[in-house]
Amino acid sequence: MGNTYFSPAIAGKVKSRCRKWGKGRILKQKINRLSSRETEVLQLIAEGKSNKQIAAELGVKFKTVDKHRQHLMSKLNIHDVASLTRYAMREGLIETDVQESNS
Repeated sequence: MGNTYFSPAIAGKVKSRCRKWGKGRILKQKINRLSSRETEVLQLIAEGKSNKQIAAELGVKFKTVDKHRQHLMSKLNIHDVASLTRYAMREGLIETDVQESNS
């Protein structure tokens, strides 16, 4: 109960990524380099919000959000939203709906 099961193909990819990322050590080092505001912006980006929506939610200007986005992309060396979203998911910054399977 409460366990998540992956197909062999997905399990292999997860195992491969764990090895690739040093079982999370490199990821933790990267997330620790982000400021709290950059982390917040990353979370909102991963939730699918635009810079304009993020600016309104945080009460800052659009250009401020754009600068935070540029800085976090540079620090993480990730330059597209899909990869940022995957990174945020790995770091637990956003909740993911993982379908459980009994196979």
